[in-house]
Amino acid sequence: MKIGKWFAEGIAQNSVYIIAEISQNHDGSLGQAHAFIDAVAGTGVDAIKFQTHIAEAESTPEEPFRVKFSYEDKNRYDYWKRMEFTPAQWEGLQRHALDAGLDFLSSVFSVEAFEMLEAIGMPAWKLGSGEVYNKYLVEKMVKTGKPILLSTGLSSYEDIDRQVELIRTNPYAVMQCTTAYPCPPEKIGLNLISEMRDRYDCPIGLSDHSGTIFPSLAAVANGALMIEVHVTMSPYMFGPDVKASVTVEQLKEMTEGIRMITAMRNALVDKTTLNDEQKELKHIFAKGIYLKRDVARGEMLDMDDLSFKKPLKGVSGEQYEDVLGKRTAKDLKMGEALLWSDLNKDSAAK
Repeated sequence: MKIGKWFAEGIAQNSVYIIAEISQNHDGSLGQAHAFIDAVAGTGVDAIKFQTHIAEAESTPEEPFRVKFSYEDKNRYDYWKRMEFTPAQWEGLQRHALDAGLDFLSSVFSVEAFEMLEAIGMPAWKLGSGEVYNKYLVEKMVKTGKPILLSTGLSSYEDIDRQVELIRTNPYAVMQCTTAYPCPPEKIGLNLISEMRDRYDCPIGLSDHSGTIFPSLAAVANGALMIEVHVTMSPYMFGPDVKASVTVEQLKEMTEGIRMITAMRNALVDKTTLNDEQKELKHIFAKGIYLKRDVARGEMLDMDDLSFKKPLKGVSGEQYEDVLGKRTAKDLKMGEALLWSDLNKDSAAK
């Protein structure tokens, strides 16, 4: 479902919008970025998301590695530089994604990156956990009138309150996020899904970095309506986000699970009475009372005369106590299902 339609219709239908986050798992290779689009397109997700970095606009050579991982980049600035694509290349990725039936999204980390992607037509804006404090950038996003997806990994409730107030004129969703790569289960914050839904009265999502499918499934079962999960082609690929990513195969399994959970959540089952199908199955699976021997008219039935077999055709096995001590109204054959009409009316329980 396209993100504009999801905000307009999907939320009311409890439809879950699923984003496959590639981030830098392409490792600066344009061909690999395109390969991710083809791979993700077969998993059933709604969108593919990248990150748009312009080193000169967002970093300096003094920016250190959070975790040293690169064999070729001296610092984060050099790494961001190696991750850059040109405007024409971003437009090509967008075109490929749209042709594959996916929304094309990308987090931006500078005003220059925002302006570049705005020029090619972004359908919505994702604010990473650090960029929510870039107020000038947020204000420019708000002015577009487009949906804003707000990550909260580095924000307290006081921070989120202020951020939501800034973006609330636009369609928006708030994403529970823990800035840990990979994120352990005790830091996922599943409780925050319902807390944020009550606090902000908007769709709440989970931006997950656990490297597994389980937090996303649990979040949807608890009411999350948007899921963002990092994706890699293989757990042996190079890059800082790979350990926090699911494989394409896991992504497909996760998406199928989310769609199934959504169907279960949306289908309310009424246990007040049995429906016609259940009534029919009850007669197939429940046991009725059958006779163990030939019984003459007027004989009194006791426990030795009764057996319990399928299908339920006459008197239910659960009513055997109402049969004991009753006399038969006619001759009965061994193996017959006992009917209420087979019992003397003056003594039969109805």
